[in-house]
Amino acid sequence: MLKGGDYLSMGNFMKEAKSGVSYLPVTEYPSGWSGFSREERTSLERFNESIAGFESLEAMVDSLFQAIRTFCPCDRIGIAFVEPDGRVVSRYVTSSYEPVLLTSGYAEDLQGSSLEAVIQEGTPRIIRDLEEYLAQNPESRSTKIIVQEGVLSSITIPLSVEDRNTGLLFLSSRKTDAFEQHHVRILSKVVGRLGQAVEKAYRIMQLEAMNTAYTEMLGFVSHELKSPVASLVTDAHLMKDGYLGELDERQKDKLERMIKKGEYLLGLVREYLDLARMEGGELNPEFKDVDDFVGMLLDPAFDLISVQVDDKGMVVERVLPNSPCKLICDIDLIKIVLVNLLGNAVKYGNEGGLIRITLECAKDDVNCSVWNEGPGFPESERSNLFRKFSRLKTPELRKRKGTGVGLYTSWRIIQLHGGRISADSQEGSWAEFRFTIPRNPAGRSRVQ
Repeated sequence: MLKGGDYLSMGNFMKEAKSGVSYLPVTEYPSGWSGFSREERTSLERFNESIAGFESLEAMVDSLFQAIRTFCPCDRIGIAFVEPDGRVVSRYVTSSYEPVLLTSGYAEDLQGSSLEAVIQEGTPRIIRDLEEYLAQNPESRSTKIIVQEGVLSSITIPLSVEDRNTGLLFLSSRKTDAFEQHHVRILSKVVGRLGQAVEKAYRIMQLEAMNTAYTEMLGFVSHELKSPVASLVTDAHLMKDGYLGELDERQKDKLERMIKKGEYLLGLVREYLDLARMEGGELNPEFKDVDDFVGMLLDPAFDLISVQVDDKGMVVERVLPNSPCKLICDIDLIKIVLVNLLGNAVKYGNEGGLIRITLECAKDDVNCSVWNEGPGFPESERSNLFRKFSRLKTPELRKRKGTGVGLYTSWRIIQLHGGRISADSQEGSWAEFRFTIPRNPAGRSRVQ
């Protein structure tokens, strides 16, 4: 039954009475707990006190559902966010029944919908008979779906943060005319804190979605670039070596420049593909027995950068153990670390300078370091070394091309192996990067 106090004005009363819809301004309700039962007050105060401790939007909504069901005829709660593009997107639903048809991810345009008034005016809305409402608004797809679930009445509450309506709370019942003004007043006691918490959860979800989109694009673009660039480099090598006819020195020099630029792009592609795997959560290490660190890991990694070493006329010194170093690790991932560290030593090392590779096989750990003559880095820049996309800001290092991806990826891989990675330098003279990983990582599953 409709009540006169449900409306903002008599005009609204006449307009909305026909559709069984009420708009109820929370600001008109008295402050304090007058008119609330002890059970209602206790439940709401307990929920408000605990809201900051919830680790997820789901846990928060589930808790609210349990808190109000004892004194509010609620069979279903949903949370939706108003997206910047003007859509309302359902983000979480919990109910006392199955199946739920209008689920998380459902989206509708806000403009032209009945929710537009709720957001713009910031006023709660009661629909007392959803079947009647659907008959009068047959174009409402969301109403059609919710009625198919057996829902017959609902409350919609705007969620606000700093005077901005950023989301919506939906309470639904499988009975007609289940809600009244008092239920809106009950919810008014939690929507303030709930709005802030939902806003925080929403921002986290936005960041996660943006990170996922960035990772997917990173992987896609890198993957699509890899084959054509590799093909261009191969063709350039064939031409330079005379397979398609003799070339003069000027032509060979031009091809050599093309090859170097192509190999640089391939290095970038490799780094970004590795990063995409890391950021996309697709990196599941496969730990295998390694009988010889040098033969199975170091030598294959060095082969990938040996051409650059020769081009710069660098001298490589190896300090290796007398016997094979055995361990358990993900072979492909540790190769990535070695290629990154060796590649950095070449990239930032001096023309004709020294690179020293040191391997120590201790009782419990494997220690590997790559040292190079070069500009090094100042102590003030040390904290930036293993951060994503971070490049050192000294004038000398800015001249050398780099992305800041390789060291970050290496740090992530060593972390996955339960190890440590660090760097040291004497600015203007040398730099050294080293990592330590356990020979037999505790609790790691080994793939034979």
